Amino acid sequence: MAKFFYHESSFIDDNVNIGDDTKIWHFSHILSGTTIGSNCSFGQNCVVGPKVNIGNGVKVQNNISIYEGVVVEDDVFLGPSMVFTNVINPRSFIVRKEEFKITLLKKGCSIGANATVVCGNTIGKYALVGAGTVINKDVKDFALMVGVPCKQIGWVSIAGNRLVFNDENIAIDSFDNSKYKLENDVVTLIEEK
Repeated sequence: MAKFFYHESSFIDDNVNIGDDTKIWHFSHILSGTTIGSNCSFGQNCVVGPKVNIGNGVKVQNNISIYEGVVVEDDVFLGPSMVFTNVINPRSFIVRKEEFKITLLKKGCSIGANATVVCGNTIGKYALVGAGTVINKDVKDFALMVGVPCKQIGWVSIAGNRLVFNDENIAIDSFDNSKYKLENDVVTLIEEK
């Protein structure tokens, strides 16, 4: 049996799997069919599900709803009050549950406070989305995205530091001396320290 914490003001529906050492704080609701990994944290006033899969080590700040169609891989950070959608053209008088679009957040990416992620897009590994940004297209691994609508203004390391590439298209992160290569508009980690 998993050992997780949830505040007495929160609701956990039946048919939910929650990993060890996960914490769910005040006024949150985890809906049926949802799977949450180990060592996650959900701030107050979060709604997750139904049928959502969340990896290990995910940090979900206050006031976030994670709807069906959103897939969150390991070590993702979701900033306060950021928003997901799951239908491109919602209408209150038309049921479009069969039209939910899949939104994928890959390992280690971070979404800033009050950002909006329009459904059907993928945010790459370790990408960093600035506060208030509107994501309306796929985001590359390690990309730094800002603006409304979003635009890429650079690249970041696994640690979230801005990468500056030399004449040989190599960047070294001062945080841990890891080494990255930029080739054909794709960044790859070539040496981890």
